[in-house]
Amino acid sequence: MLLSQPLLHAGVFALAVLQALASDTFIAAVYEHAVILPDPTDKPVSPDDALALMNKNMDVLEGAIKEAAQQGAHIIVTPEDGIYGWQFTRESIYPYLEDIPAPVVNWIPCTDPSRFGPAPVQERLSCMARNNSIYVVANIGDKKPCNSSDPGCPSDGRYQYNTDVVFDPEGKLVARYHKYNLFTTETQFNYPKEPEAVTFETPFGKFGIFTCFDILFHEPAVVLVSKMQVDTVLFPTAWMNVLPFLTAVEFHSAWAMGMRVNLLAANTHKTSLAMTGSGIYAPDGARTYSYNMKTEDGHLLIAELDAHPCLSPASPPAVSWSSYALSVKRLSQDDRDFKGIIFHDQFTFTELTKPGGNLTVCQKDLCCHLSYKMAGKRDDEVYVLGAFDGLHVVEGQYYLQICTLLKCKSTDLDTCGQPVETAETEFEMFSLSGTFGTNYVFPEVLYSGVQLAPGEFEVLNDGRLINKTKPTKPVVTVTLFGRWYENDHLKQDPQPAAFL
Repeated sequence: MLLSQPLLHAGVFALAVLQALASDTFIAAVYEHAVILPDPTDKPVSPDDALALMNKNMDVLEGAIKEAAQQGAHIIVTPEDGIYGWQFTRESIYPYLEDIPAPVVNWIPCTDPSRFGPAPVQERLSCMARNNSIYVVANIGDKKPCNSSDPGCPSDGRYQYNTDVVFDPEGKLVARYHKYNLFTTETQFNYPKEPEAVTFETPFGKFGIFTCFDILFHEPAVVLVSKMQVDTVLFPTAWMNVLPFLTAVEFHSAWAMGMRVNLLAANTHKTSLAMTGSGIYAPDGARTYSYNMKTEDGHLLIAELDAHPCLSPASPPAVSWSSYALSVKRLSQDDRDFKGIIFHDQFTFTELTKPGGNLTVCQKDLCCHLSYKMAGKRDDEVYVLGAFDGLHVVEGQYYLQICTLLKCKSTDLDTCGQPVETAETEFEMFSLSGTFGTNYVFPEVLYSGVQLAPGEFEVLNDGRLINKTKPTKPVVTVTLFGRWYENDHLKQDPQPAAFL
């Protein structure tokens, strides 16, 4: 006999759950989406026009979701701003927003779309998840009315939030997260009154979620991993790449390694804004990633991950980040040290003048130590060892401790710290360490062409970042990127006028 559609769907969902339960791994997918943008305007468009634009983007996302499900993926993450873009004022974004309830309401928009008022976007996302028996993660806008009884209520009588939603394979809303750390340009949105630590359980581990700029801060990013002990973090983002340390694939992979957690990072794709770089990252390195500044195409990534990475034999050991560096004798200040700027921060540099050796450079309480041997020193490339220990205050305020080996843009030392994408110099060995005051350190190795080095380096339990492959591929940077969250509220040190 023929099964009814609800029974058939329930059977498919139950089978998917059983398959997931039978394994300690799961299949993850992320989709880097070239967003179809609305025409810039300060005035709101009609609700019908807003929905038409969002449906164009959801047509593309639905194709990626179907393909991921056909390849066995259990969950897919789509980007921040992936449904309507980012060119908005507070007023012009309003037609794109929906009222998104808390997941406690136990709601499947696909089967009950009008329960909380018009919600065509949530309905369609829910149906994508339900029809393909897959968890779907998307970024949309939430609106919440308020009035004068709330002293924080905006003058237009509503809160507007940059919001992530998750629908399970039945199409049920299981997570809603309001972005807490808004980027400086996100004036169309409100800050939530309190940071949210959003988690949900699946047959393949405990998941948490946050958005883009959140990853640089303690709340909610560190809270989810250290206190809530999630296995996997879902990360919709609209990330603009900044060399040498903050390209998407480089930093997101390093964050997963440093936090010892899976990270599913889905970026928007817009090369004119240097937006590209998505990946599926594990504590032992990238399982798959994409960085494409040559075309405007979207890209689907799929990979297998351990459901509980902290229990995996492949999970790296705990690290005492300053253990080795503190055992190295601190040298007096070298008269060859010089200053340079990286992303508005004043670093202290010393040049690698020989094909190999040992170097130390210090700034404040941070001393960075490097042992190295080049496969061959080139006359047309200059490398430096750099240290930064201070407060970054440009697009946000956060305290950094950074040790870095990096290639300068040219042989002119004044170019050290400027963005570089290509290199020719290979290293027979490198060992980088620092006297960090924080336990939150993220190890980065970036090769020529903005390529990662999964499996080609490791961090020893005494805090040394060393290469495993000999020689390496041509190196752009080797970096230990430390975040000292407790110092985020310190006052900035005055900078010399030449560096302002």
